Amino acid sequence: MASYELALPRGSLVVVTGANGLIGSNIVDQFLLAGYYVRGTVRSLARSNWMLSHFDAKYGKGKFSLIEVFDMAAPDAYTEAVKGAAGVVHAATPVMTTADPNKGIQPVVDGTINALEAARNEASVKRVVLTSSSTAATSPQPNKVVYVDANSWNDAAVEAAWAPPPYEGPKRVSDVYAASKTEGEKAAWKFMREKKPSFVLNTVLPNMNFGNIISVEHQGHPTSASLVKLLWTGGEGAASLASTISQWFVDVQDDARLHVAALVHEDVKAERLFAFARAFNWNDLLAIFRKLYPQREFRDDFPGLGQDLSKIANGRAEELLKRFGQPGWMTLEDSIKTLTAAFD
Repeated sequence: MASYELALPRGSLVVVTGANGLIGSNIVDQFLLAGYYVRGTVRSLARSNWMLSHFDAKYGKGKFSLIEVFDMAAPDAYTEAVKGAAGVVHAATPVMTTADPNKGIQPVVDGTINALEAARNEASVKRVVLTSSSTAATSPQPNKVVYVDANSWNDAAVEAAWAPPPYEGPKRVSDVYAASKTEGEKAAWKFMREKKPSFVLNTVLPNMNFGNIISVEHQGHPTSASLVKLLWTGGEGAASLASTISQWFVDVQDDARLHVAALVHEDVKAERLFAFARAFNWNDLLAIFRKLYPQREFRDDFPGLGQDLSKIANGRAEELLKRFGQPGWMTLEDSIKTLTAAFD
Protein backbone atom coordinates (compact mmCIF):
# COMPACT_ATOMS: atom_id res chain seq x y z
CA MET A 1 0.00 0.00 0.00
CA ALA A 2 2.99 2.29 0.58
CA SER A 3 3.52 3.01 -3.12
CA TYR A 4 0.03 4.50 -3.59
CA GLU A 5 -1.00 8.03 -2.71
CA LEU A 6 -3.08 8.07 0.46
CA ALA A 7 -5.99 10.44 0.93
CA LEU A 8 -5.78 9.83 4.69
CA PRO A 9 -2.27 9.62 6.15
CA ARG A 10 -1.41 6.82 8.55
CA GLY A 11 -2.13 7.84 12.09
CA SER A 12 -5.47 9.39 11.11
CA LEU A 13 -8.59 8.51 13.09
CA VAL A 14 -11.16 6.30 11.36
CA VAL A 15 -14.64 5.56 12.70
CA VAL A 16 -16.09 2.11 12.01
CA THR A 17 -19.78 1.64 12.82
CA GLY A 18 -21.00 -1.82 13.75
CA ALA A 19 -17.46 -2.58 14.86
CA ASN A 20 -18.32 -5.78 16.73
CA GLY A 21 -19.82 -7.65 13.75
CA LEU A 22 -18.06 -10.22 11.60
CA ILE A 23 -17.28 -7.70 8.87
CA GLY A 24 -16.93 -4.68 11.13
CA SER A 25 -14.40 -6.29 13.48
CA ASN A 26 -12.26 -7.41 10.55
CA ILE A 27 -12.42 -3.88 9.12
CA VAL A 28 -11.19 -2.57 12.48
CA ASP A 29 -8.37 -5.12 12.44
CA GLN A 30 -7.21 -4.18 8.93
CA PHE A 31 -7.22 -0.44 9.66
CA LEU A 32 -5.16 -0.97 12.80
CA LEU A 33 -2.79 -3.19 10.84
CA ALA A 34 -2.43 -0.43 8.24
CA GLY A 35 -1.41 2.10 10.91
CA TYR A 36 -4.64 3.99 11.61
CA TYR A 37 -6.39 4.79 14.87
CA VAL A 38 -9.91 3.38 15.05
CA ARG A 39 -12.99 4.38 17.00
CA GLY A 40 -15.67 1.71 16.81
CA THR A 41 -19.36 2.19 17.40
CA VAL A 42 -21.37 -0.59 19.03
CA ARG A 43 -24.88 -0.90 20.44
CA SER A 44 -23.62 -2.01 23.85
CA LEU A 45 -20.29 -1.17 25.45
CA ALA A 46 -20.82 -3.87 28.05
CA ARG A 47 -21.12 -6.62 25.41
CA SER A 48 -18.28 -5.32 23.26
CA ASN A 49 -15.73 -4.28 25.86
CA TRP A 50 -13.65 -7.36 25.02
CA MET A 51 -12.58 -5.59 21.84
CA LEU A 52 -10.53 -3.07 23.81
CA SER A 53 -8.32 -5.66 25.48
CA HIS A 54 -8.11 -7.72 22.29
CA PHE A 55 -6.87 -4.89 20.08
CA ASP A 56 -4.76 -3.33 22.85
CA ALA A 57 -2.89 -6.62 23.14
CA LYS A 58 -2.46 -6.93 19.37
CA TYR A 59 -1.63 -3.34 18.37
CA GLY A 60 -0.80 -1.45 21.57
CA LYS A 61 -2.87 0.60 23.98
CA GLY A 62 -4.71 3.64 22.72
CA LYS A 63 -5.00 2.65 19.06
CA PHE A 64 -8.60 1.48 19.37
CA SER A 65 -11.54 2.94 21.27
CA LEU A 66 -15.28 2.31 21.54
CA ILE A 67 -18.35 4.52 21.67
CA GLU A 68 -21.93 3.40 22.18
CA VAL A 69 -24.56 4.14 19.54
CA PHE A 70 -27.61 2.20 20.59
CA ASP A 71 -29.89 3.16 17.69
CA MET A 72 -28.29 4.16 14.39
CA ALA A 73 -31.68 5.37 13.10
CA ALA A 74 -32.11 7.91 15.91
CA PRO A 75 -31.55 11.57 14.96
CA ASP A 76 -27.92 12.67 15.28
CA ALA A 77 -26.93 9.10 16.12
CA TYR A 78 -23.34 9.51 14.94
CA THR A 79 -22.66 13.17 15.76
CA GLU A 80 -20.43 12.41 18.74
CA ALA A 81 -18.88 9.33 17.20
CA VAL A 82 -17.33 11.12 14.20
CA LYS A 83 -15.81 14.06 16.07
CA GLY A 84 -12.21 14.55 14.99
CA ALA A 85 -12.30 11.67 12.51
CA ALA A 86 -10.72 11.81 9.07
CA GLY A 87 -12.78 8.94 7.69
CA VAL A 88 -15.94 7.00 8.41
CA VAL A 89 -16.85 3.43 7.48
CA HIS A 90 -20.55 2.77 7.97
CA ALA A 91 -20.76 -1.01 8.35
CA ALA A 92 -23.60 -1.24 10.88
CA THR A 93 -26.79 -2.88 9.62
CA PRO A 94 -29.44 -5.33 10.80
CA VAL A 95 -28.96 -8.66 8.97
CA MET A 96 -31.95 -10.86 8.12
CA THR A 97 -33.96 -9.74 11.15
CA THR A 98 -37.50 -9.30 9.83
CA ALA A 99 -39.89 -10.13 7.01
CA ASP A 100 -41.81 -6.88 7.54
CA PRO A 101 -40.61 -4.14 5.16
CA ASN A 102 -42.12 -1.49 7.45
CA LYS A 103 -39.64 -2.53 10.14
CA GLY A 104 -36.67 -3.63 8.08
CA ILE A 105 -36.04 -1.01 5.41
CA GLN A 106 -36.37 2.51 6.78
CA PRO A 107 -34.01 2.03 9.78
CA VAL A 108 -31.23 1.07 7.35
CA VAL A 109 -31.91 4.13 5.19
CA ASP A 110 -32.09 6.39 8.25
CA GLY A 111 -28.87 4.96 9.70
CA THR A 112 -27.08 5.54 6.40
CA ILE A 113 -28.25 9.14 6.15
CA ASN A 114 -27.34 9.74 9.80
CA ALA A 115 -23.77 8.59 9.16
CA LEU A 116 -23.50 10.80 6.07
CA GLU A 117 -25.00 13.83 7.81
CA ALA A 118 -22.64 13.43 10.74
CA ALA A 119 -19.71 13.24 8.32
CA ARG A 120 -20.93 16.31 6.40
CA ASN A 121 -21.14 18.32 9.61
CA GLU A 122 -17.68 17.33 10.83
CA ALA A 123 -15.08 19.33 8.92
CA SER A 124 -12.30 16.83 9.60
CA VAL A 125 -14.03 14.02 7.64
CA LYS A 126 -12.56 13.64 4.16
CA ARG A 127 -13.74 10.18 3.13
CA VAL A 128 -16.70 7.88 3.81
CA VAL A 129 -17.24 4.24 2.88
CA LEU A 130 -20.64 2.55 3.03
CA THR A 131 -20.78 -1.22 3.49
CA SER A 132 -23.52 -2.06 1.04
CA SER A 133 -24.25 -5.62 -0.09
CA SER A 134 -24.24 -7.83 -3.14
CA THR A 135 -28.00 -7.83 -2.69
CA ALA A 136 -28.12 -4.09 -3.44
CA ALA A 137 -27.19 -5.03 -7.01
CA THR A 138 -28.63 -8.51 -7.53
CA SER A 139 -30.14 -11.53 -5.84
CA PRO A 140 -28.74 -15.01 -6.53
CA GLN A 141 -30.25 -16.65 -9.62
CA PRO A 142 -28.70 -20.11 -10.08
CA ASN A 143 -27.97 -21.41 -13.57
CA LYS A 144 -28.77 -18.04 -15.15
CA VAL A 145 -26.21 -15.66 -16.65
CA VAL A 146 -26.71 -12.24 -15.06
CA TYR A 147 -24.45 -9.27 -15.70
CA VAL A 148 -23.69 -7.09 -12.67
CA ASP A 149 -21.86 -3.77 -12.79
CA ALA A 150 -21.95 -0.30 -11.23
CA ASN A 151 -25.31 0.41 -12.87
CA SER A 152 -27.02 -2.67 -11.41
CA TRP A 153 -29.70 -2.25 -8.74
CA ASN A 154 -31.90 -4.87 -7.12
CA ASP A 155 -35.23 -3.20 -7.82
CA ALA A 156 -36.87 -6.62 -8.05
CA ALA A 157 -36.10 -7.26 -4.37
CA VAL A 158 -37.59 -3.91 -3.40
CA GLU A 159 -40.79 -4.74 -5.24
CA ALA A 160 -40.91 -8.20 -3.66
CA ALA A 161 -40.25 -6.81 -0.18
CA TRP A 162 -43.20 -4.40 -0.44
CA ALA A 163 -45.65 -6.98 -1.76
CA PRO A 164 -48.81 -7.32 0.37
CA PRO A 165 -48.69 -9.37 3.60
CA PRO A 166 -48.38 -11.91 5.10
CA TYR A 167 -44.88 -10.86 6.12
CA GLU A 168 -43.39 -14.28 6.82
CA GLY A 169 -41.00 -16.92 5.51
CA PRO A 170 -37.26 -16.96 4.75
CA LYS A 171 -37.72 -15.69 1.19
CA ARG A 172 -39.52 -12.62 2.47
CA VAL A 173 -36.81 -12.01 5.08
CA SER A 174 -34.17 -12.16 2.31
CA ASP A 175 -36.15 -9.77 0.12
CA VAL A 176 -36.56 -7.26 2.94
CA TYR A 177 -32.83 -7.40 3.72
CA ALA A 178 -31.94 -6.96 0.04
CA ALA A 179 -34.40 -4.09 -0.26
CA SER A 180 -32.93 -2.40 2.81
CA LYS A 181 -29.43 -2.52 1.33
CA THR A 182 -30.65 -1.41 -2.10
CA GLU A 183 -32.59 1.52 -0.70
CA GLY A 184 -29.82 2.35 1.76
CA GLU A 185 -27.15 2.60 -0.92
CA LYS A 186 -29.41 4.47 -3.31
CA ALA A 187 -30.12 6.97 -0.53
CA ALA A 188 -26.38 7.44 -0.03
CA TRP A 189 -25.72 8.29 -3.66
CA LYS A 190 -28.78 10.58 -3.72
CA PHE A 191 -27.38 12.34 -0.65
CA MET A 192 -24.10 12.91 -2.48
CA ARG A 193 -25.85 14.34 -5.54
CA GLU A 194 -28.16 16.65 -3.60
CA LYS A 195 -26.09 17.71 -0.57
CA LYS A 196 -22.73 17.81 -2.36
CA PRO A 197 -20.65 17.29 0.80
CA SER A 198 -16.92 17.89 0.76
CA PHE A 199 -16.04 14.24 1.46
CA VAL A 200 -15.58 11.40 -1.05
CA LEU A 201 -17.98 8.44 -0.88
CA ASN A 202 -17.25 4.89 -2.00
CA THR A 203 -19.31 1.76 -1.42
CA VAL A 204 -18.29 -1.88 -1.00
CA LEU A 205 -20.76 -4.59 -2.03
CA PRO A 206 -19.73 -7.90 -0.44
CA ASN A 207 -21.36 -11.26 -1.05
CA MET A 208 -21.28 -14.06 1.55
CA ASN A 209 -18.32 -13.65 3.92
CA PHE A 210 -16.21 -16.59 5.13
CA GLY A 211 -12.82 -16.74 6.84
CA ASN A 212 -11.38 -15.08 9.91
CA ILE A 213 -13.40 -14.54 13.10
CA ILE A 214 -11.67 -12.03 15.38
CA SER A 215 -12.79 -13.76 18.60
CA VAL A 216 -14.81 -16.96 18.56
CA GLU A 217 -14.98 -16.73 22.34
CA HIS A 218 -16.89 -13.45 22.18
CA GLN A 219 -18.49 -13.51 18.72
CA GLY A 220 -19.25 -17.17 18.27
CA HIS A 221 -19.80 -18.01 14.61
CA PRO A 222 -21.74 -14.97 13.39
CA THR A 223 -23.95 -14.57 10.32
CA SER A 224 -22.56 -16.46 7.30
CA ALA A 225 -19.99 -18.30 9.44
CA SER A 226 -22.89 -19.96 11.25
CA LEU A 227 -24.02 -21.53 7.97
CA VAL A 228 -20.63 -23.12 7.43
CA LYS A 229 -20.70 -24.38 11.01
CA LEU A 230 -24.13 -25.88 10.37
CA LEU A 231 -22.85 -27.67 7.27
CA TRP A 232 -19.82 -28.88 9.25
CA THR A 233 -21.89 -30.41 12.03
CA GLY A 234 -24.37 -32.03 9.63
CA GLY A 235 -27.57 -33.60 10.84
CA GLU A 236 -31.10 -32.52 10.13
CA GLY A 237 -30.33 -28.82 10.47
CA ALA A 238 -27.85 -28.93 7.61
CA ALA A 239 -30.55 -30.11 5.23
CA SER A 240 -32.10 -26.64 5.42
CA LEU A 241 -29.07 -25.24 3.60
CA ALA A 242 -30.41 -26.71 0.38
CA SER A 243 -32.86 -23.80 0.31
CA THR A 244 -30.01 -21.25 0.45
CA ILE A 245 -29.45 -20.32 -3.16
CA SER A 246 -25.98 -20.74 -4.66
CA GLN A 247 -24.09 -17.45 -4.86
CA TRP A 248 -20.62 -15.92 -4.51
CA PHE A 249 -18.30 -15.68 -1.53
CA VAL A 250 -15.59 -13.29 -0.36
CA ASP A 251 -13.04 -13.83 2.36
CA VAL A 252 -13.85 -11.40 5.17
CA GLN A 253 -10.28 -10.12 5.33
CA ASP A 254 -10.36 -9.34 1.60
CA ASP A 255 -13.65 -7.56 2.24
CA ALA A 256 -12.00 -5.56 5.03
CA ARG A 257 -8.98 -4.68 2.88
CA LEU A 258 -11.32 -3.30 0.23
CA HIS A 259 -12.85 -1.04 2.85
CA VAL A 260 -9.38 0.24 3.72
CA ALA A 261 -8.57 0.88 0.06
CA ALA A 262 -11.92 2.57 -0.53
CA LEU A 263 -11.35 4.93 2.38
CA VAL A 264 -7.68 5.83 2.09
CA HIS A 265 -6.52 5.39 -1.51
CA GLU A 266 -6.63 8.77 -3.21
CA ASP A 267 -7.56 7.45 -6.66
CA VAL A 268 -10.65 5.53 -5.43
CA LYS A 269 -13.47 8.04 -5.75
CA ALA A 270 -17.25 7.61 -6.12
CA GLU A 271 -16.89 3.89 -6.86
CA ARG A 272 -18.98 0.81 -6.17
CA LEU A 273 -16.54 -2.02 -5.41
CA PHE A 274 -17.83 -5.56 -5.87
CA ALA A 275 -16.43 -7.90 -3.21
CA PHE A 276 -17.22 -11.09 -5.12
CA ALA A 277 -14.35 -13.60 -5.20
CA ARG A 278 -15.90 -16.67 -6.82
CA ALA A 279 -19.17 -18.54 -7.11
CA PHE A 280 -19.80 -21.55 -4.88
CA ASN A 281 -22.47 -23.90 -3.65
CA TRP A 282 -22.60 -26.04 -0.51
CA ASN A 283 -21.26 -29.10 -2.32
CA ASP A 284 -18.09 -27.13 -3.07
CA LEU A 285 -17.67 -26.60 0.67
CA LEU A 286 -18.29 -30.27 1.39
CA ALA A 287 -15.55 -31.17 -1.10
CA ILE A 288 -13.18 -28.81 0.71
CA PHE A 289 -14.13 -30.30 4.08
CA ARG A 290 -13.35 -33.79 2.81
CA LYS A 291 -10.02 -32.67 1.39
CA LEU A 292 -8.89 -30.80 4.49
CA TYR A 293 -10.26 -33.28 7.04
CA PRO A 294 -10.14 -36.77 5.49
CA GLN A 295 -10.45 -38.34 8.95
CA ARG A 296 -13.93 -36.87 9.45
CA GLU A 297 -17.22 -37.89 7.88
CA PHE A 298 -19.54 -35.31 6.37
CA ARG A 299 -23.04 -35.47 4.95
CA ASP A 300 -23.66 -36.46 1.34
CA ASP A 301 -23.80 -33.83 -1.38
CA PHE A 302 -27.05 -31.97 -1.93
CA PRO A 303 -28.81 -32.80 -5.20
CA GLY A 304 -29.62 -30.09 -7.73
CA LEU A 305 -28.02 -27.06 -6.10
CA GLY A 306 -27.02 -25.38 -9.35
CA GLN A 307 -24.33 -22.72 -9.76
CA ASP A 308 -24.33 -18.95 -9.80
CA LEU A 309 -23.34 -18.01 -13.36
CA SER A 310 -23.36 -14.25 -12.83
CA LYS A 311 -20.76 -12.11 -14.58
CA ILE A 312 -19.55 -9.61 -12.00
CA ALA A 313 -17.58 -6.40 -12.57
CA ASN A 314 -15.13 -7.28 -9.78
CA GLY A 315 -11.87 -6.50 -11.58
CA ARG A 316 -11.34 -3.14 -9.90
CA ALA A 317 -11.77 -4.70 -6.47
CA GLU A 318 -9.22 -7.40 -7.26
CA GLU A 319 -6.79 -4.76 -8.50
CA LEU A 320 -7.09 -2.93 -5.17
CA LEU A 321 -6.42 -6.15 -3.23
CA LYS A 322 -3.12 -6.55 -5.06
CA ARG A 323 -2.01 -3.22 -3.60
CA PHE A 324 -1.90 -4.98 -0.22
CA GLY A 325 0.57 -7.55 -1.48
CA GLN A 326 -2.18 -10.08 -2.17
CA PRO A 327 -2.08 -12.18 -5.36
CA GLY A 328 -5.77 -11.42 -5.80
CA TRP A 329 -8.80 -12.92 -4.11
CA MET A 330 -8.32 -15.34 -1.23
CA THR A 331 -9.30 -18.79 -2.46
CA LEU A 332 -12.42 -20.49 -1.19
CA GLU A 333 -10.33 -23.35 0.20
CA ASP A 334 -8.02 -21.03 2.14
CA SER A 335 -10.94 -19.05 3.48
CA ILE A 336 -12.76 -22.19 4.63
CA LYS A 337 -9.54 -23.56 6.13
CA THR A 338 -9.22 -20.41 8.25
CA LEU A 339 -12.83 -20.58 9.36
CA THR A 340 -12.96 -24.29 10.16
CA ALA A 341 -9.75 -24.08 12.18
CA ALA A 342 -11.91 -22.35 14.79
CA PHE A 343 -14.46 -25.20 14.84
CA ASP A 344 -14.59 -27.90 17.52
